[in-house]
Amino acid sequence: MDTERQCAPEQSTESKPEGKARGADINYGIDDNPPWYFCIMMALQHYLTMIGAIVSIPFILTPALCMRDEDPARGTIISTMIFVTGLITYLQATWGCRLPLVQGGTISFLVPTLAILNLPQWKCPPADAIDAMTDTDRTELWQVRMRELSGAIAVAAVTQLVLGFSGLVGKLLRIITPLTIVPTVALVGITLFQHASETASKQWGIAVGTTAMLTLFSQVMGEVPFPGIAYRKGHGLRVVWFPLFKLFPVLLTIAIMWTVCGVLTATGVFPEGHPARTDVRLRVLQDAEWFRVPYPGQFGLPTVSLAGVLGMLAGVLACTVESISYYPTIAQMCAAPPPPLHAINRGIGIEGLGTMLAGLWGSGNGTNTFGENVGAIGVTKVGSRRVIQWAALIMVLQGVLNKFGAAFIMIPDPVVGGIFCVMFGMITAFGLAALQYVDLRSSRNLYILGVSFFFPLVLCLWLQEHPGAIQTGNQTVDSTLSVLLGTTILVGGVLGCVLDNLIPGTPEERGLVAWSKEMALETVQANDDLPAGGLAWEKSTFDFPYGMQLMRRWKWTRYVPFLPTYRMKL
Repeated sequence: MDTERQCAPEQSTESKPEGKARGADINYGIDDNPPWYFCIMMALQHYLTMIGAIVSIPFILTPALCMRDEDPARGTIISTMIFVTGLITYLQATWGCRLPLVQGGTISFLVPTLAILNLPQWKCPPADAIDAMTDTDRTELWQVRMRELSGAIAVAAVTQLVLGFSGLVGKLLRIITPLTIVPTVALVGITLFQHASETASKQWGIAVGTTAMLTLFSQVMGEVPFPGIAYRKGHGLRVVWFPLFKLFPVLLTIAIMWTVCGVLTATGVFPEGHPARTDVRLRVLQDAEWFRVPYPGQFGLPTVSLAGVLGMLAGVLACTVESISYYPTIAQMCAAPPPPLHAINRGIGIEGLGTMLAGLWGSGNGTNTFGENVGAIGVTKVGSRRVIQWAALIMVLQGVLNKFGAAFIMIPDPVVGGIFCVMFGMITAFGLAALQYVDLRSSRNLYILGVSFFFPLVLCLWLQEHPGAIQTGNQTVDSTLSVLLGTTILVGGVLGCVLDNLIPGTPEERGLVAWSKEMALETVQANDDLPAGGLAWEKSTFDFPYGMQLMRRWKWTRYVPFLPTYRMKL
């Protein structure tokens, strides 16, 4: 039996892309095609990495929809999210920005969602009134709210479609500065702290243990190798070492704490009906169907209201800014060249399409780039696009297995609350990370940060405590203003954007110089000596998989912002 320090698969015999020189320590670059069995293994890794974030969303969404904890439809919503995630991930990796990223449900849409459902007409009736309803009435109670969310998400996504496919993204980022990104993204996590507290407080011992264990695995033991047994033809059995705790900290934490709750349930430590028991939602798994293919309008025809659409625009803006900030990072991790402007335009356009489909399918959420999977690429040194395409196929297949989605609903609430404490904190930290580009010694910048953070929290809290405070005489206007002013990420982002662009400051002080270098949004200068589409590496990495020869024969395609032949004159 041989012993190896790390599991490094054999390199593909195919030629490496020219961009491979950007990453010296990479097992598979973006255009490499690993062996099929390795693709499946790494695809499962990406699937398991994103599933933790996916299943956390319904724990906040479904109570706001007035859905009972034991309702099997919770599992249907999870399966729908996974199914749509697979579809959009494949489109994004194959025809969109063509980077190896996973595109799926996002917590950023929960903030406007909760603001919409906090309107008087959508607030849930008392618990005893819900219990007295028939099954049909209880189903209609949450489905009418889901239809309102579906229509709002689908229509709001049109904005993202236009931003991407029209090429407005590059122009928009000239006013969306780091001081706009910080409050927009950071307030997502800060606003949701109350839901983390409510979920974790159901059993603080389990919640704190979950947070501590996740911290131990991801931060302390991340570099500790874990032994495993592998077989390779011609070499026999061998011991391989891989970073188990760094790859699967969330899944390991959930599995261990779920087991702990199971033991405490079996021994009677948790009394009957306790939210930390593992059998409290057993009916969800029993009543769930084995196979069910999600389809658009499965919960009824979506409805559209002005308040809902404008509220969801806040989530669209936050996701757009967050995804764009990920693109250069992913490209560097997988040894690809900086993404050209046409790839970024196309990526945001496809993300808008994904958000529209997610709304129409009835997931109650939009789509965004998964930061967890970006980290997985950095750890595994596998940035192959083919791996993500396999992962997308697994997600689509898994999305029709309703029993699987229902199983995750049985995770005890305190365990989820402990995960929330870490996840929401990381979202906040990601938003604050944009401060590295600005001069924090500037009183101007500190003033903008203080106002754009503090004022939205004060205003939104007041509106929650006084839901009928806005009285203009028109119910539509009242609802619209209540949602807009009650969405912290929108108020904070607009404040940061307006103040940063109005208050005088140097480009260096505002962080614009460092930010423009990071994003690398400009494409190559037009040159008749170059083939349409620019440099050679653009043709191999960011071009469409089919039809490029025909596209290069048409000169008009050079002026379409989302086509690979696009050439913008500087």
